[in-house]
Amino acid sequence: MATTTAAIGSKARNSYIALSFIARSFSSVIPRKSSSQFHRSDFANQPFTGSYESGQPTYGPLGDAPTIGVPRLTPKVLKQHLDQFVVGQERPKKILSVAIYNHYQRVQELQRREEEEEQLLQQRLRQERGEPHPLADEFPGHQQAIPLYPPPQSLGAPPIFDLSPLTLEKSNILMLGPSGVGKTLMAKTLARVLDVPFSMSDCTPFTQAGYIGEDAQVCVERLLVASNYDVAAAEQGIICLDEIDKIATTKTTQGKDVGGEGVQQALLKIIEGTTLHIQAKQEKSSSPRSASSNDPNNLTGSPMYGGKYASSSSTASSGSGGSNSGPLKGETYSVCTDNILFIFTGAFIGLNKMVLNRISKGSIGFGSPVRSSSSSSNPDMMLSVQPGSEESRLFEKHLPFFTSPSPDQPAQYNPLDLLEPTDLQTYGMIPELVGRIPVTAALSALDEEALVRVLTEPRNSLLKQYEQLFQLSGIEMRFTSGALREVAKSSLGMGTGARGLRTCVERLLGEAMFEAPGSSIKHILITEGVAQRKKPPIYLARGQQHKFHAMVAAEEEEWEARMVEEKGHGGEGISDSGIESFEEYREKSKAAGMM
Repeated sequence: MATTTAAIGSKARNSYIALSFIARSFSSVIPRKSSSQFHRSDFANQPFTGSYESGQPTYGPLGDAPTIGVPRLTPKVLKQHLDQFVVGQERPKKILSVAIYNHYQRVQELQRREEEEEQLLQQRLRQERGEPHPLADEFPGHQQAIPLYPPPQSLGAPPIFDLSPLTLEKSNILMLGPSGVGKTLMAKTLARVLDVPFSMSDCTPFTQAGYIGEDAQVCVERLLVASNYDVAAAEQGIICLDEIDKIATTKTTQGKDVGGEGVQQALLKIIEGTTLHIQAKQEKSSSPRSASSNDPNNLTGSPMYGGKYASSSSTASSGSGGSNSGPLKGETYSVCTDNILFIFTGAFIGLNKMVLNRISKGSIGFGSPVRSSSSSSNPDMMLSVQPGSEESRLFEKHLPFFTSPSPDQPAQYNPLDLLEPTDLQTYGMIPELVGRIPVTAALSALDEEALVRVLTEPRNSLLKQYEQLFQLSGIEMRFTSGALREVAKSSLGMGTGARGLRTCVERLLGEAMFEAPGSSIKHILITEGVAQRKKPPIYLARGQQHKFHAMVAAEEEEWEARMVEEKGHGGEGISDSGIESFEEYREKSKAAGMM
């Protein structure tokens, strides 16, 4: 009986142990809810440290991610902003946008390198101030470990290692073109949205140091003023030098050329990179200007006016510093110009003729291209060249960039696109200065169609400005399409580019701006006849709004019908007389049976 009871107890104990083992196995298989999708066992073979160094590279999935992040400004974004204010000039806008973007990249890279150097310095100082490693004193008298890879013993002098990082050089820009095409406007438009200090200076009053006039380093002083005397910000700014063609070398019979070659020599080291010592001058009106900085209505610090930096120009070199009292009189600032981007603009009148004379050969002999009469009569305009002609092949040979040919329409070429450094030297620029400006952007003259777009399309177009002026007096003013075309045609004849549009509009609206304010006139209509000085402006009083809009619609319908008719007649003329050479005329005559 006792043996039976012992056997039953042992079996029960064994079954209980088996059941408990099965329960433990089931409980280990059931997944546990965890806040993380990883388990500590997944990282069992990976080393862990209790410290984090921000200067060390990142490992894992984020190891290849950029440290700077997505840039806020891109060349396309800058060009889209320029498209809102400048009509046409596609290639110069792309060149300027790329240059500004590369300047931003250089500035960010320099800041990143400075932060890395500062972090390494702080890390080195922490290691020097910190306590020694705990294992260093655990075994007294322990010899230092022998390095596994000792430096190789070479005969002679040791090799020289340059551990300096890669240097990103700047590329200065030269924008050239006839007057009134948007050179200065493009620079001022970008100055309103940039986060770096921007300064614009006129090169006309520049003279050599020691003579009456302004020194060349005044442009850097204006940049320092625009940055509120922040030297670090000024050293990463942008300087625009307008009218650079006015300091070209001129032949003088007596004395030195202090306003030409002397200024170019002074600009060499400033453009290349040097350290200038600028002495601050406390202005007499520093107190009112500092008070205006606290005015909530002052828009100088808004993002649309240059972010936290206000642009400075040659007409008003304002700025009183970051404090209310302004810079102290006699205080000297050292500004390094290595990372300052320079943008040069100039009309360079007559340079296009030099370019055409260089690329065109003599007109004597067979197979020699002859310059067309259009390029000789008005060289500022775009040259219309038939595809496949000798002039077309000549332009395509010297053109520095690719253009997609259009076999149906004549190709439009700008002679300044073929500019070479030798042409600038012939004009009067010294070779040392030309070599420091590697990028050139040629702006083309505006034709009649472009001038019409200048009147209507930009965000602050001239037509919108005058409409706003009349709206301030409660008057609605309207230009018809025919009137806009006549205004553009009159401005084109003046030869001053887009600046002539304001002259034409002022002549048309001068009488209306005198008569309308304070009278019963509420609507003003400028038609094609008014623009041609054949009729006076049409005035309508209050309550005649429907008549006003009906007259506008009638004028527009008449204009569209006339344009359709002219296009039809133009197409017939082209189809009848579409013969460009004598060989083509002879072939068409043979095909028609006339010969």
